[in-house]
Amino acid sequence: MTGIVRFGLVALAVLMTCQRANAQSSYQTGQNTSPAYEGWEQNEDGSFNLVFGYMNRNWLEEMDVPIGPGNNISPGPMDQGQPTHLLPRRNRYVFKVRVPPDFGDQELIWTLTTKGKTEAAYGTLRLDYKLDYMVIMSETGSIGAGFTTEASRANTPPTITLVGDPVRRVGVGQPVTLVARITDDDLPRVGAIRTPAESDSIPTLPAAALRPPGRITVQKVNGLHLSWFVFRGESEVKFDPPQIKTWEDTRAGANSPWAPLFRRPPIPEDGEWTVRVTFDQPGTYVLRGRADDGGLYDDTDVTIIVAPVL
Repeated sequence: MTGIVRFGLVALAVLMTCQRANAQSSYQTGQNTSPAYEGWEQNEDGSFNLVFGYMNRNWLEEMDVPIGPGNNISPGPMDQGQPTHLLPRRNRYVFKVRVPPDFGDQELIWTLTTKGKTEAAYGTLRLDYKLDYMVIMSETGSIGAGFTTEASRANTPPTITLVGDPVRRVGVGQPVTLVARITDDDLPRVGAIRTPAESDSIPTLPAAALRPPGRITVQKVNGLHLSWFVFRGESEVKFDPPQIKTWEDTRAGANSPWAPLFRRPPIPEDGEWTVRVTFDQPGTYVLRGRADDGGLYDDTDVTIIVAPVL
C-alpha cells in the first residue's frame, strides 16, 4: 500500500509541475497565431518555392480564418494556397508558393489577423533562407532523435499519392474512405511500433488525474507514418483511426512520462494507408495527408464536398 501511495504522490507531483509550467508559459485558448516564413527551395525549371508555416500560441484552440482581409497573400491573388484552418502550436512547412525565376529581391507577404492582432511573414530569396534536406531535418528535430548524421545525409523524402478522385462528395455523417499510397527509402530504420492498449495506461491514479493538460502528441515521431488533418474547413472532422498530430507539442517529448503511451501504427505491407473520415456539418473541406519519415515529408490534398442529409 505504501508503494502505491508513494507512486501516486510522485505522479501527482509531476502533473502539478507540468500544469504550473504550462500556466506560466503558454495558454490553452485565447492567443493569436503568427505566420512564419520557413525558407525557399529552387525547382528544376529555375522557379522557386517560398515555404511558410505558423505558430498558434494556444495548446488547444484551433482557428478558422477565411481567405480575405484577415488571411491573404500579396502581391497577387489573396488566395495562394494558404491554410484557413489553423492547428495548435508550431506547424512547420505548411504550404508553398511558387514564384518565377526572376523573382529577385521581391517579397511575398502572408498577412494573418487572429484575436485582433495582425502579423505578417515576409518571403524572400535571401541566401540564409535557402532550404535543403539537412536544414529541414534539423529544424524539425529529427537529427539526433533517430537520425545519425550519415543517415540524415542519405535520407530522401517519402512520396505520397492519393488513390482515387481528388474531389469527393459525401453527406453529413456518412464516412468517406481515403487511401494513400506511400513509398519511402526506409530511413531512418526503426522498429515496429503500435497504438497503445488500454492496459498500457499508468494504473495508480485515475486517468483524469494523470492526463496532461490538452491533447497529446509525441514531439517527434521517427519512422514512416501518415497523418491526415484539416487544411480548410470549419467544423468537426472525425478520423478513424485517429491520426498522429502534425504540430509540435513539447509537453509529450521523449522525456515526458506520457511519451511511451503514444506510438505510430504499423506500416501497411502493401504501402496503402486507409482512413475513414466523417463530417458533422455540410461545407467544402480540404484535407491534407502528410507522409513523414521523421525527418522529411510529402503532402497530398483531397477536397470533400459535404452535403446535408435530407
